[in-house]
Amino acid sequence: MQVPSHVEYERATSVEHAMDLLARSGPDARVLAGGHSLIPMMKLRLAQPEVLVDINSLTDLSYIRSEGAELCIGALARHAELLASEAAATHFPIFRDAERVIADPVVRNWGTIGGSLCQADPSEDLSAAFGAVSAIAVIRGVDGVRTVPVREFHLGPYETVVGPGELLLEVRVPIRSAAGSASAKVGGRLGGW
Repeated sequence: MQVPSHVEYERATSVEHAMDLLARSGPDARVLAGGHSLIPMMKLRLAQPEVLVDINSLTDLSYIRSEGAELCIGALARHAELLASEAAATHFPIFRDAERVIADPVVRNWGTIGGSLCQADPSEDLSAAFGAVSAIAVIRGVDGVRTVPVREFHLGPYETVVGPGELLLEVRVPIRSAAGSASAKVGGRLGGW
């Protein structure tokens, strides 16, 4: 029987606190959002962080709203919230189409948009939808805030441009008045790899 590896747990109370915890914990820290990808990977020992920084209580990162000419989606917005969002459906039906086939209701109710993007699982559906509509990722680090097109966000399977000590804050999607979008999933079964 395998003994679980040791991991320290820290619960962030604000974005600033999360940034401080990540900076103090170094490159072996991982952010815990919904946890539906990270926890199974830890059980399989595919991920072995030394410190988990839990950001689930940071409600200021949980939103979906139109701001000027952009749809802004906080990193802690849940999949079910994006699926139910009228603002998102009005401008980007692609998100509703993609969210309908993401995993199962448990994952959609607890899994986060930011967690899915940062996990960079090749079987994840939402990244392709965000890339198709030219979304921009907003990342905060010790040097300030930077933006990265979602099309450049993933470096490879399970790898992103989010570095040690950085935190994905939100995804911004430019609203275009004469644009349409749709998504269709090909192959596989719901919830399968």
